[in-house]
Amino acid sequence: MDVVITGIGLKSCLGNLEQTWLNILQGQSGIQIRQPFPQLAAYPLGLIAPQPAEISQLTTNILEDTLNNAGLNYSLEECGVVIGSSRSCQGIWEQLTPLKASSIFNNAEFAWLETLPHQPANIVAQALQTLAPVLAPMAACATGIWALFRGYELIRTGRCQRVIAGAVETPITPLTIAAFNQMGALSHQGCYPFDRKRSGLVLAEGGAMFILETAELAASRQAPVYGRIGGFGLTCDAHHISSPKVVNGSAAIAIKQSLDHSGLGTRDIDFIHAHGTSTLLNDRHEAQLIQRLFPQGIAVSSTKGATGHTLGASGAIGAALTLMAMHQGYLPTCIGLQEKEFDLNIVTQAQEVEINHAMCFSFGFGGQNAVVTLSK
Repeated sequence: MDVVITGIGLKSCLGNLEQTWLNILQGQSGIQIRQPFPQLAAYPLGLIAPQPAEISQLTTNILEDTLNNAGLNYSLEECGVVIGSSRSCQGIWEQLTPLKASSIFNNAEFAWLETLPHQPANIVAQALQTLAPVLAPMAACATGIWALFRGYELIRTGRCQRVIAGAVETPITPLTIAAFNQMGALSHQGCYPFDRKRSGLVLAEGGAMFILETAELAASRQAPVYGRIGGFGLTCDAHHISSPKVVNGSAAIAIKQSLDHSGLGTRDIDFIHAHGTSTLLNDRHEAQLIQRLFPQGIAVSSTKGATGHTLGASGAIGAALTLMAMHQGYLPTCIGLQEKEFDLNIVTQAQEVEINHAMCFSFGFGGQNAVVTLSK
């Protein structure tokens, strides 16, 4: 049973799906130096608006764009829902921390049940009035691809014919900024994936959602198709809380799983959307993986130099932009790269090329590895 993607909704610091894609092709980045919290210094951040977004509103906006893009309405009682987030409503709870617990829970106006980690999935499920399964996966920065997998699984096992899947993140909060800075993972200059002078990641907000359908259902309503899901690879190193296991790690196993499930080999892949966070360890790890597993010359790019790192939503955004590359026939620019450190064919200028098969990587803290193969 083929599972195809018939709708995409996306929000990033560059705008909606079309705006983000066109800006990347033109070499534009949405990252700017911002100081949203007076108690913290200014940092390069990927903000959608001058002030940090609220996750419920961002979820609602992406949902509306996704349904419009797919030509669907809100009454979808049989549509499964898989919307993940690694931080979800953390920002709301940070605003509440100065208050006593008793004053929070005794306040009848505070709907604390609407601030739990699965809230984005709840919002989508309630908006669609669905009676189908509702899931809210959380797998660090691999969450977005995990969500796609769970949606794919619901269709392949016959539980649903249609699923909306994706991830949303609003991680620009005082605690998140302070934590990543304390770890030494946060850049003070900008995001430069695979660059010799890269200095860390840039936090950003955003998300992406997809309409997944059986090929038969899509054909019955004559829906345009962005691409077909080939297969997934999902593994965990359990090696270190933040550092990838470079030698004999399970990221390579995830790549092999995804290819095997797709019935493809490494030479069949035309393009890799790398995780490409601009941190010293991740980029070196990914470069070594690609050099070891794939033929020399395969096109590689990371769009985080344009959108920033949206943590749990990054895999969903990466998959959406990979589908746009395949659908429109252009390789997206690896924005921010000036002096590459690794012997890879990294895309430094948008190129028109036919893409039949592509892969999208996500490697999260805790050794979470997620890979999806997408086909034309």
